[in-house]
Amino acid sequence: MVDVLRGLNLLQSLKESMESNKLSEVKDAVEDLLISRINLAIVGDRVEEKISFINSLHGLCPGDEGAARSSSAVDTDDVVCYPNPKHTDFRLWDLPPVPQLSPFEPETFMDRVKFARYNAVFMTFTQTLTPGVVEVFLQARSLQQHTVYLTFLVSGNDKDKNLEEKRRASVEMLTSKGVSQPKVYLVRPSALETLDFPALLEDMTKDLPEIRSCALLMALPTLTTTLVSQKKEAFKALVWAAASISGGMSTIPVPFVASMVDSSVAVRILSKAQASLCLDDASVERLARQRGVEPLSLKALRACTLSVEVTKGEVKSRLAAAEKDLPSISSKLMQMAVPRHARSAGRSFSATLHALNAAIDDMAADAEKILASAFG
Repeated sequence: MVDVLRGLNLLQSLKESMESNKLSEVKDAVEDLLISRINLAIVGDRVEEKISFINSLHGLCPGDEGAARSSSAVDTDDVVCYPNPKHTDFRLWDLPPVPQLSPFEPETFMDRVKFARYNAVFMTFTQTLTPGVVEVFLQARSLQQHTVYLTFLVSGNDKDKNLEEKRRASVEMLTSKGVSQPKVYLVRPSALETLDFPALLEDMTKDLPEIRSCALLMALPTLTTTLVSQKKEAFKALVWAAASISGGMSTIPVPFVASMVDSSVAVRILSKAQASLCLDDASVERLARQRGVEPLSLKALRACTLSVEVTKGEVKSRLAAAEKDLPSISSKLMQMAVPRHARSAGRSFSATLHALNAAIDDMAADAEKILASAFG
C-alpha cells in the first residue's frame, strides 16, 4: 500500500483536499472512479479489423449485447457510440475515416467529429499511412493533444515477418513530415495481449490524467496478468480514498458504526472490482468460449466468495471482522494517509482499508488463476 501512496499523485491531491476539509472533492473522486468515466475514439476505415478492435476493448464477442455492428450496418460518415455494457460510462466512439481530399483541411474534419472531446484517440489504418491521417496527427500535436496514437491494425492475412517492414515505412513517412521520435503501434484486434497493445496501454496510462488512467484500467477486460496487477493497484487507490472518507467523517470513532455506514460504498467498490477483473459468470463464460475451455473448470478457480457474488452481507461481515481484529498501522502510513484533523478516526480508516484491500488481493489472485488456465 505504501507503494501505491508514493506512486499516485492522485492520492496526494486527495490528501490535500482532506487537509483543507474539502471532503466533497474526495467523494467526487471516488464517484468518478466508480463510474469509470472515459471516452476513447477510434478513427479509420470501417473494416472488420476495426470492429474487432472495438469489441476487444470492451471484452465482447461478435453477437454479444452491446457489441459493435458490422461495417455494412453503419453509414460511412456517421459517428457511432458504443457504451460498455458493464461500465456504461466507458464509451468507445467509432469515427469515420479521414477523407482523402486535396486540398485537405484537418481542422474541418476534427471539428466535425468533435476530436477534442475524447480522452484519447486511436488513428487506425490497415495498409499504409495516408497523408490525411498524418495531417490530423500533426494538427493534434500542434494543439497539445498528446493522447493520439497511430495504430496499425493487423489482419489475419498479415505475415509476422512483414509487420516490422510496414511499421518502418510508416515511421519513415512520419519522420519526413517532421515528427520527432514517432511511434506506430502494431495491434492484433482479436488478441490484444499480443504485439504492441500492452506497450500502447502503458503509454496511455502515463499520458492520461491519473484519475482517467485509473478509470481506463478498471474498465478494460483482463488481458494479461500485468493488467490484473495494474487494476489491483488502481482499486487500492480507490479503496484508500473511500477509507479516508470513512476516517474523515468519523471524527469520534464508534466500533462497528463506520463499517455499517460505509458498507454500501464498499459493496459498490467490490462489485466494480468483480466486473473489472472479469470474475462474474458472464465474463468467465465468454473467456471460456474464446479460448475453447470448459467454463466450469474456470469458474471452479474462484476461491474468494466475492469473486462469485458480491453481497452486502458478506461485505458487512468482512468490515466487522476487520474492525474487531485491527492490524497495527505505522504512524508514518497514518501521517501519509489521514489528515491531521481526522487522525482520531484511525480505527475506521484502518478497518476499511484492511478489509477492502484483502478482498481486492483475493479477487485479483482468482483473476490471475483464471487467466493462467485459459491462456495456458
